[in-house]
Amino acid sequence: MIEDFAAKIHKRRCATQTYIANEIRMYLRATKKYNGDLSLQDSMSVDREGNSATLEERLADDSEALADVVALKLQVEQLYEFMRTLTPREREIVQLRYGLVGGLEVTQREIGDAMKISRSYVSRIEKKALEKLLKEFKKSER
Repeated sequence: MIEDFAAKIHKRRCATQTYIANEIRMYLRATKKYNGDLSLQDSMSVDREGNSATLEERLADDSEALADVVALKLQVEQLYEFMRTLTPREREIVQLRYGLVGGLEVTQREIGDAMKISRSYVSRIEKKALEKLLKEFKKSER
């Protein structure tokens, strides 16, 4: 059901997404400095003191950033594990609201319409589900 609903919402939003994609393409064509060729030594930006930062420096491995990525990946894995504690309806609402399936975030009203329940009831279910997930995260920190 989630995939079908996400597909329906996606179709409604395609026109807007297509418009945005076309605008981005037009902007990129208008501001294109290189014919698709980049060098690692190309200057990407200049700081206040006039020092330029190259693409190579931007792509350099930063141990703090790597640690953040690893921590985020662990939290995502925990989230999916904690999702098992939710009822099927709570799980479905959280997945739709936050785009956990298909990457498309859906409004409470859209979920309510699809499930034949009110937006306020969706809100209450969502709140209860998030409280359960928070409780699980706090439990895991001990």
